[in-house]
Amino acid sequence: MAEEGQVIACHTVQAWTEQLEKGQESKKLIVVDFTASWCGPCRFISPILAEFAKKMPHVTFLKVDVDELKTVAEDWAVKAMPTFMFLKEGKIIDKVVGAKKEELQQTIAKHATEVAAA
Repeated sequence: MAEEGQVIACHTVQAWTEQLEKGQESKKLIVVDFTASWCGPCRFISPILAEFAKKMPHVTFLKVDVDELKTVAEDWAVKAMPTFMFLKEGKIIDKVVGAKKEELQQTIAKHATEVAAA
């Protein structure tokens, strides 16, 4: 579906489900960016997330537009954009709300190293 080193946009519930299943099988850290086209901070953080994806091929980065996949956003109780969910083996292990580059980077580093060490 997509290559390592980039942010994978999920445009359908099926694509979203497939990515979650792949993540469970690979046991890789998944970082999900719940975003919206009208959200200024989302547009600010998007290229930063793309940079992280290039630098961290061992982490899967997904992007979900909350207007496009409303049911997914509701299922995951997303209330603000951007919201970043950190998943491992299908479970939420952490969350960052807002376009906070440093906090996002630290949270990715914290959980990505746990995967490498495991």
